[in-house]
Amino acid sequence: MTNFLSDKDYDRSKITTERRGPTLIITLCRPDKRNALDGNMMFGIRDAVDSVYTDPDVRSIVIKGEGKGFSAGVDFAALAGTGLLDATPPVARKIIRVMQDVVNVIYDIEKPVIFAVHGFCFGMATELILAGDFRIAQVGTKIAIQETAIGFIPDVGGTARLTKLIGPIKAKELIMTAKIIEAEEAHSIQLFNEVVDDAFVGAMALADTLNKNAPLAVGLAKRVINLGQPLDVRSFMDMEGVAQTSLTRTEDVREGLMAKMERRDAKFTGK
Repeated sequence: MTNFLSDKDYDRSKITTERRGPTLIITLCRPDKRNALDGNMMFGIRDAVDSVYTDPDVRSIVIKGEGKGFSAGVDFAALAGTGLLDATPPVARKIIRVMQDVVNVIYDIEKPVIFAVHGFCFGMATELILAGDFRIAQVGTKIAIQETAIGFIPDVGGTARLTKLIGPIKAKELIMTAKIIEAEEAHSIQLFNEVVDDAFVGAMALADTLNKNAPLAVGLAKRVINLGQPLDVRSFMDMEGVAQTSLTRTEDVREGLMAKMERRDAKFTGK
């Protein structure tokens, strides 16, 4: 079994990819294990996202799970195989950093990443979806971040990103109680963007909307919003200005303005 420290010769069949127009679909394919996340899956997700990092033909990414649910969280057998429980603090931090790097690839890519979540999403899987830009849940989905129930804390961005997303009061409640909540409650605290009858259909509809807009602008908007979170308003605005000046001479800006004047749909090329 490939562990979290070794990305050599991992089983690539645990993740599949498909192109539908300008959208890359990544599927977690371990339904017999409830899509529990092991090294094979984590490295597979990372490499699938990395493969389109600079691909102008891909404008959005949808990530979903096969089977009865999105993912039950970390594969405990695989985690034990890393030696984390017996590791010295430096080695343990290295293991954690490798897992963090996977979710950071999702957070950093200048393309919108949409998670289609159905059935269940627990533990590290919840930390994984927090790195995305949008989370579409299916009716009946249950979600939790349960590390404290086994003696850990969320360490793959869970404490950091959940607090940024929903605030410290609700983040403490979910993390410290480890309780499972329904999709509708998660939506009410902005953990999910939408709750729909079919998460994948909803995610693809959102992708289609995003794909119609100028890809360079969409990507930079994501980056500016992410980088601007710790900044004061004036510094944030300065960063807006810097980002904007990289767009003003693009072909997409000219096309967008011309399309508005001609009252037609713009045809953006990402140039």
